[in-house]
Amino acid sequence: MTFGFTPPSTTSLTQAAGGASRHGRRLEPAEWTSAGIPLLRNPREVVSGLHSRHVPVPSTAVIAVLGPEEQLVASASFVQRSASADGWEYRNALLAALRRVLPHDLRRRTPVRTAVLLYCREGDERWTEEDGAWMWGLRDACTLHGLRCGAYITLTRGGWQVLGEGRGGRRPSSDSRPERLGDTVAEFPAVSLRTGGGATEVLRRTAAR
Repeated sequence: MTFGFTPPSTTSLTQAAGGASRHGRRLEPAEWTSAGIPLLRNPREVVSGLHSRHVPVPSTAVIAVLGPEEQLVASASFVQRSASADGWEYRNALLAALRRVLPHDLRRRTPVRTAVLLYCREGDERWTEEDGAWMWGLRDACTLHGLRCGAYITLTRGGWQVLGEGRGGRRPSSDSRPERLGDTVAEFPAVSLRTGGGATEVLRRTAAR
């Protein structure tokens, strides 16, 4: 299985001083593919549901926790203002979001719930260094919250793509209207989340009955 690759010169990332040490906190495509990430049974249904609940725009991350039957347990979204190749920053943002919507599962010997990440961004479906940092952040946040690391999905104007699986579709996209949710979904009030950039953003959380 192969990934497309966008050279660093075409990405929006900037390298800070000492950035070489930070580059260890991202996953390359081959590392992600060999990590044994569980496949989603119905990725389009998962993507459509998260898109309808959170209506993400570029720079929005949606973290969702799925139960053993792939049912939605909880989800949260936030806008990550700073683009970075450092997965540590993204790990902290994801972990903060998880802690606000779901108790950890660290007392379990093996994880029973899986976290997936949908990231809405500019560009096409090809892997970028920013994607690699989100992958590292997702994997580490799952470990620290007692969850199994699940799929990483990008949402762009061209549609959605499950990186590492070769599965994707044109709808939903970052430009498409959200589909109507079913009557079995409960919506919870918005909670404010302070991001690493210092700006207060909205954290939206949902859960299935």
